[in-house]
This record gives sequence, structure tokens and C-alpha cells, in this order.
Amino acid sequence: MSEHALPTVKPADDPAFQLPHSLAGLQLPLLGGGIIALLIGVVLAFMVSDDPMPRFGFSAYLTAYLYGLTIVLGCLFFVLIQHLVRAGWSVVVRRVAECMMILIVPMAVLFLPILFSLFFDGKLFVWTDPNFAAEHGLNDEMWSMKKVFLNGPFFAVRAVIYFVIWIGLAVFYWRGSVRQDETGERAATDRMQAFSGPAVILFALSVSFAAFDWGMSLAPMWFSTMFGVYIFAGSVLAAHCAITLVTYILQRNGAIKDEVTVEHYHDLGKYIFGFIVFWAYISFSQYLLIWYANIPEETEWFFSRQQGAFGYLSLGLVFFHWMIPFLGTLSRHVRRKPGLMAFWAGYILVMHFVDIYWIVMPEARHLEYGVIPTMGGPLGILASLLCTVGMIALVTGLLLRVAGGNRIVPVRDPRLLESIAFENI
Repeated sequence: MSEHALPTVKPADDPAFQLPHSLAGLQLPLLGGGIIALLIGVVLAFMVSDDPMPRFGFSAYLTAYLYGLTIVLGCLFFVLIQHLVRAGWSVVVRRVAECMMILIVPMAVLFLPILFSLFFDGKLFVWTDPNFAAEHGLNDEMWSMKKVFLNGPFFAVRAVIYFVIWIGLAVFYWRGSVRQDETGERAATDRMQAFSGPAVILFALSVSFAAFDWGMSLAPMWFSTMFGVYIFAGSVLAAHCAITLVTYILQRNGAIKDEVTVEHYHDLGKYIFGFIVFWAYISFSQYLLIWYANIPEETEWFFSRQQGAFGYLSLGLVFFHWMIPFLGTLSRHVRRKPGLMAFWAGYILVMHFVDIYWIVMPEARHLEYGVIPTMGGPLGILASLLCTVGMIALVTGLLLRVAGGNRIVPVRDPRLLESIAFENI
């Protein structure tokens, strides 16, 4: 007989459902420290090159931004999919994901520097340089077709559409969930479930095209129909890791100790393991198809990432982003150890940064075929790390601010009792 065979639900105002004071006090230090670290990182990144507006500075910021954005979007998907399949097990950890998904609002503001880069020809996206095609000997007809899609005004309009979709979805599900904390109405759950199907479709399309715009177009002559799925896989993997790690930290500080059990960590561990495999499958499939076809426009992107330091980074992703965490989370016994799952979640989040860095930063110093991309030396690496650490601290501070003003569990969700009593078979 499981210890959760006869679960009880605490009152809605129980302190276990509030953000612990030990974490609430970190809001301002994280927000302030994050902004300072991010600004210092950006300044150092702009100092890597003698160019007054180098691509390296914007690229370092884009790397940090995409790292935070992919986690936020992954959490939005987690919420959508739980409602779509009417999941009961995840209710006690869903609010953690909801608090992270609503951060898409400040992430929209943090996107402004990327839009600002469009005013500087070729300083982040090389297709904004009017001389790019001529300098690289590109066919005029082909390039004119590219420019129908890759131009500043249309790029900005698409970005607005993406954020309207994401913010609309996040706000709808956030309001429905927190309103239910007060009213307890079952109809809120029914409404969120009813819209979850179309919401997932909108999410899939918008994330795919955003990946094409903000990641793939850094190398405008390269294309991969799998790139959107590749970004999606990494996003959802990182989101599950973030949910696991945040939940563990909350419990270590005295919150939701009775509500989140080993069973929930086990299920989160299964998702983490599954998306490790899915990420590796998509990564290998994308590489294999391009390698087999051997089309210069496609292979050049991977060729640049097999040169110099990025060649070692490519091998590192194979071993440290796939093989090691695959073996580390394979065992059922590991998934039922909250401390071990928190460790692997943190480890994979670090590797997710490496993955985003591997996507963006080779293009910062890679201007033509045959040029070996560099990491900008010690200063460039330090700048990239500071940007990302600053972004993480800023996002975490915002997360604590959101969580501090709301309950950290959907206390009147109709499936809360089912979630507390959840057992893996």
C-alpha cells in the first residue's frame, strides 16, 4: 500500500503553497545582479572586435536570449500539452511551468535589442547587409527570392506575430489557472482543455518559423526543414529540466513537500530521458540527411562547426549532451531519487546552453566559406558566459517575483487530489 493511498489536500492558504521567504528575498539581488552581469557581458562582447558594432556582441546577446526564451517556450508547451491530454499527474508541478511560461511577456521586451540590430547592416543577420550577395558572389535571382522573406520590415512583423501568439496563449492559460485558485470553478479547466488543440498547432507553427528567423537565418544560404523541430526538442527538454530543478529547490526550502512526491520526479525523469533521445534523434537525422545529400549550401553550415574549437564542441555535444545524460537517467532508480534528478536537470540545462552557443556563435566570426570560426578568445568566452549568466539571473528573479505573488500549486484544480495520489505503475 502506498503512503499516498489516502491523500489529503491542505487549505488553499496553507504556507506550503506560498513561495518560501528564503527564496522570496533573492528577487532583487537576482534582478539587479542579472542586469549588471548581462550589461557587462554585452559590453565585453562588443570589445572582442575592432569593429565599432561587431557581430560578436549581438551574437552573444542572441545566444543568452535564445537560451532563456527556449526554456520559457518549453514551459508554455508543457502547460498546453498537459491540458490537451487531460493529465492528472502533473497538476502539482504545473504551476511552476505556468510561472515560467508567463515570463514570455518580459522576454518580448528583451527581444528589442535583436530588432535594434536590424538598423546596423550585417551586424547580426548578414542578410541585412545590402552588399552581402555581391561580396559572396550569389546569384541575383536566387538572392532576390530570399529577400522576399529575409527583409527587415517583414522580419519585424513576423516577430510581432510570434509574440502575440505566445503572449496570448500564456496569458489565457495563466489567467484561467490563477482565477480558478479563487473561484474553484470546473469550467476554467474545461475552457483550457477546449482551446488546447488549436493552441498546440499555433505554438508549433510559430516556434518553427521563429527558429528559422532567429537561428537558421544567421546563415541565410543554409536551410534545414528539421531545424524547427531541433529547436523544439531542445526547448522541451530544457523546460522539463527547469521544472524539475525549480520544484526540487522549492521543496528544499520547505514548500510543497507533501504534494510533490517521488512519483512526480519519476515522471519528470521519464520525460527528460525521452526528450534526450528525441533531441539526439533529430540532431542525428538532420546531420545524416545533409551529409548524405552532400549539397554545398547545406554542408557548409556543418563544415564550419567541424573546424577549430567548434569541432571539439560538436563532439562534446554528442558525448555530453546525449550519451552521458542518456546513461545517467536510464535507470528507474535514478529517476526516483529527487536529488539525482535535480543534478541531471542542472547538468542538462548547462548542456542546453552549449547547444544554443553552438548554433549561434560560429556565425559571429564566420563570414565566408573556408574561414574557421572562433570563440573570440578568452574575452569572447567570458563575455558569452556573462551574458547567459546575467540572463539566467534576470529570468530567475522575474520567476521569483511572479511566484511570490501567487500560489505555487493550482490549489483548486479539480485534478489536484488525483495528482497528489499519483503512483507510477
